[in-house]
Amino acid sequence: MDQVRIEPTLSPARGLRRFLAKDPSESDLGRRRFRLRPGAPRTVFTDSEQSYVFGFNAVMSREVEKIEDLSPEQRPFGHEGAAAACTVLDLLTLTRGRRLHELLAGPAQHHRHAAYVGAGRGYALLRLRPVWGARRAHPLMRWLAVDGFGFQWSLSRADRMVGRRSMPDLLTRAHCAVFDQGLGRLLWYHDCASPDDVGARIAAFPASRRADLWSGVGFAATYTGGADSDELWWLTEHAGADGFRAHLAQGCAFAVAARLRSGALPDHARLAVPILADAAPDEAAAWTDQALLALGHDAHTHEDFQRWQAHTRRSWNRRHRR
Repeated sequence: MDQVRIEPTLSPARGLRRFLAKDPSESDLGRRRFRLRPGAPRTVFTDSEQSYVFGFNAVMSREVEKIEDLSPEQRPFGHEGAAAACTVLDLLTLTRGRRLHELLAGPAQHHRHAAYVGAGRGYALLRLRPVWGARRAHPLMRWLAVDGFGFQWSLSRADRMVGRRSMPDLLTRAHCAVFDQGLGRLLWYHDCASPDDVGARIAAFPASRRADLWSGVGFAATYTGGADSDELWWLTEHAGADGFRAHLAQGCAFAVAARLRSGALPDHARLAVPILADAAPDEAAAWTDQALLALGHDAHTHEDFQRWQAHTRRSWNRRHRR
C-alpha cells in the first residue's frame, strides 16, 4: 500500500483562519485512546486522518489545490477535510454555504460523497445540528452530512458515544439512524479493524441501532480499509450472526460507488467488495445507482434516503439467493 507523503508546504494561515487551522498531531488517534494495533491498520487510519487534516488546513491557507498532491487513494480524505473547513468558515461568516458550494462545483466535484461527509464534520466541530447549508446541493446526498456529523461527534467524545452508547440531544429522530452510520464508521477506527472487537462493540448496543452501525462498518472497511481477507471474512460472520449481513453489504456497496466516482479503486477496496458484498466492484456500485434511479427526481427526505439503502440491500439479497 502506498504511503501518504504530505510535505509541510502549506503557507501559514492568516487572520481568523490561523486560529481555526488544525494541529497535524490531531491525526494521531492514539491520543484519543483508540485501540491501535501495530502494523498496517494503524497506518491506514492515521493516514486517512492526516489527509483530512491536510485538506482542512489547505482551505485555511487558501491552497486547496494542493490536495491534488496527495496520492489518489488519500485524495478523498483531503477533500473531506476541505469541506469541513469550508463549512466551518461558512457558518462563522454567515455565507450560506458559498464556500462549500464552490468546493463541490470545483475541486471536489469527483469527491462529492467525501465532501458531504466532511460538511457534517464541520457542523460537529462547531457543535451545531447539521442542516442544509449548501445551496443547490444534491437533495438526497445531503443526508451524508449527518453521517459525517456522527463520525466527528463520536471521534471527539468516544468515551460517551462508544463506551456509554449515548446519543446527542440536539438530533431529531430522523437524524439518529444516519448518525449511527457515522458512529459505525468510527467504531471501525476505534477498534482498529478488529472484527472480534467491532462485533462485540456493536453487540453491546440496543438491537434497534445495530443495523445502521453495521452499515457504517461495511462502508469504512471498504472505503478506508485496514483488514486482510481473513479478517473481512470473519467480519461477515459477525454481521450475519447478528442478523445484519445485508446492512454490511449495503455499506460496502455505497463505499465502492463513492470510490469509483473518485477515480481508480484502491487495492483494499478491490479486496473487500467480493467478500463483503459478494459481488464484483462494478456490480455492487451499480446497485446503488439503480436504487437511486428507482426513487425518482424528487427524492430528498430521510425516508427517501432509507429507501435508497433498502433498495440496495434488496439487490444484495436477490444475488445472495441465487
